[in-house]
Parts: sequence; C-alpha cells; structure tokens
Amino acid sequence: MSADSVKVQKNFCTKQEFPFALLSDSDKSTIRSYEAIGLKKMYGKEYEGIFRVSYLIDEKGIIEKTYGKVKPKEHAQQVLMDIA
Repeated sequence: MSADSVKVQKNFCTKQEFPFALLSDSDKSTIRSYEAIGLKKMYGKEYEGIFRVSYLIDEKGIIEKTYGKVKPKEHAQQVLMDIA
C-alpha cells in the first residue's frame, strides 16, 4: 500500500507491467492504523515518512508476522518461506 494517488499507482503498474493493481491510501488512514508511518531523519532533518514494513495477514485478518525494514529484492522469498 502506498500513499501515492490511484493514478500514480496505475501508471507505475503499467510501466512495470504488473499483472495486478496496487493499493492506494492517499489520506494515509490505513497506513497510520498499521503504524507504518512516523518520524524519519535524512541529512539531519526530521520528517514524517512511511516505513518500509510488511505484514503477513491470515484469512481471518489476523497479523501473523510483521516484517520491519523490508528489502524489496529479498522480501518475496522471505514471505514464501514463512507461508510454506
């Protein structure tokens, strides 16, 4: 889920040739409810930013596992191992 607009998400999916849609949360309400946003620092300045975090959620909506500081190139394999 991203805070980018639906249009930005759709353009990204088209460019990357994704066979699925990405979720947009432009008002950040869901992102806030999952505590995936907070203060970050860059070059000594603090700002509100979205954390790269992922949740493994079961079919009942229960969070089974939280992955903090996700590395995109490794994350899919990590999740597949956890659900196997």
